[in-house]
Amino acid sequence: MVKSRQIFSPLSSVTFLFLIISDITYGTDTDIFCLKSIKDSLKDPQNYLQSWNFNHKTEGFICSFIGVECWHPDENRVLNLKLSQMTLTGLFPRAIGNCTSLTGLDLSANNLSGIIPENIATLLPFLTSLDLSSNDFSGVIPLSLANCTYINTIKLDQNQLSGQIPQQLSLLQRLKTFTVSNNSLVGPVPNFTNAHVLVNYSNNKGLCGPSLKHCPNN
Repeated sequence: MVKSRQIFSPLSSVTFLFLIISDITYGTDTDIFCLKSIKDSLKDPQNYLQSWNFNHKTEGFICSFIGVECWHPDENRVLNLKLSQMTLTGLFPRAIGNCTSLTGLDLSANNLSGIIPENIATLLPFLTSLDLSSNDFSGVIPLSLANCTYINTIKLDQNQLSGQIPQQLSLLQRLKTFTVSNNSLVGPVPNFTNAHVLVNYSNNKGLCGPSLKHCPNN
């Protein structure tokens, strides 16, 4: 399967969010704490995060860390985290909620496990792109993802997710890509109101609905 690694939103969406976030959050110390907590919570056998050195704090120093993209290179405020294919092991790093301006999160192709936090929309209220594909996440797709009103990309392929896909996800007006192939999901798929959503439900034998098998009557 060919996997797309480009998950982050168009410049227009980022600019729009910048105007909102600039008024309500300041980052800096909380973003530094966020990254330090993430590094401490994950096993990094290949030392990809070795560049995350917090001993010499300077203006914008975290912006030089591998996988970290800042809103501005001289400002310790994280815009995107791209930590794909780093053989990282552990649970979803809940301390990521301290990266208060984060819009893009790519943890794909690692060895992360456990559940996707139910309060993910509270942790990451400005999320536009989420890629957790090719890990070992289990449990259900959080209902609160439907509260990530800015999100345009959700990639949860190749995990161990089960249960039903929340129907409320169909109300996400900005959603462009929703892929959940190779899981153990069941039940009807969402009826997206946005007809231009690119979806991939393959290899979930229990799913039904448009373009899939007919859903049985209750």
